[in-house]
Amino acid sequence: MASVIALCSLIGCNNIEKQAEVKLLEAKAAFQQGQLDVAKQLIDSIKILFPKAFDTRRASLALQREVELTEQHQLVDSIDSEIAEKQQVIENIKDRYILEKDEQYQRIGNYFDKSQTVEKNIHRSFLRFQVSEEGKLSLTSTYCGAGNIHHTAVKVIAPDGSFAETPSSKDSYETTDLGEYIEKADFKYGEDGGVIDFITAHQTDNLKVQFVGDRTYNTTMTAADRKAAANICELATLLNSITQLNKAKEEAQLKIRYIEKRIADNAAEEAAKQE
Repeated sequence: MASVIALCSLIGCNNIEKQAEVKLLEAKAAFQQGQLDVAKQLIDSIKILFPKAFDTRRASLALQREVELTEQHQLVDSIDSEIAEKQQVIENIKDRYILEKDEQYQRIGNYFDKSQTVEKNIHRSFLRFQVSEEGKLSLTSTYCGAGNIHHTAVKVIAPDGSFAETPSSKDSYETTDLGEYIEKADFKYGEDGGVIDFITAHQTDNLKVQFVGDRTYNTTMTAADRKAAANICELATLLNSITQLNKAKEEAQLKIRYIEKRIADNAAEEAAKQE
C-alpha cells in the first residue's frame, strides 16, 4: 500500500513539474518575442500555481533575472534618448544664456540670461535670476542706492493688485562702493514665496517690485527682466529634468550590476554542482 501511495505521489509530482514546464516555455517564448510583461506574468503564475515544482521554479527564477536585466538595459537606453532630446533643446536656445563658473573653486556653475550679466546692470536695483548646471533655480534681489534700506524680502505686484512676496531671506548681505550702498538677498526656488512663478505667470504685465526692509524701495520690473525670468525658468526645467534622468540612469545601472552578479553567482553554483 505504501509503495502505491509513493508511486501516486511521484506521478503527481511529475505532472506538476510538466504543467509548470509548459508555463515556463510560454514565458521563455514571450521573453524572446520581447513581451517582457507577459513573461513576468507567466513567471509569477508558476510561483503561485506550482509552489512544489521546485526544479521549474528555480529555472523560472533564472529567467526572471534575464527579464529584469533586459528591462533595465531598455530603461537606460530610453533615458539616454530622452537626455539627448533635452540636451538638443538646450543647444538650440543656449545663445540666450551665459555660464558663470570659476573652474578653480566651483564644481557647479550658474546660468544667467545674457541681459542680466553684472557689467550690464551696474548701479541698478533689480531682480536677477539664475539656475545651476544641476537645475536649481533661484533669484537675487539687488538694491543700489544713496542709503541703506536693509531689505531682506521683495514683493512683486501685478496691475490687478495681485502679488507675491518672499519670506525674509536666509542669505543677505550689504556693502558699499564709492558711496553707493549695495544690498543683496538670495532666495531659492520653493523658498521664495512663489515670486518666481508669479513673475513667469505675469511676464507680459507691467510688474512693480518693492524691496522690503527697514524702509521700502519701489521700482518697475523691465520687460527684459521679465523675459529673463521666463528664459531662466525654461532652462531650469530642462536642466532639472536631465538631473533627475541621470539619477534614474544611475539607479538602473546599479540594478544591472546587481542582477549580473546574481546571474554570475548562480552560474558558479551550478558549475560547482556539476563537478
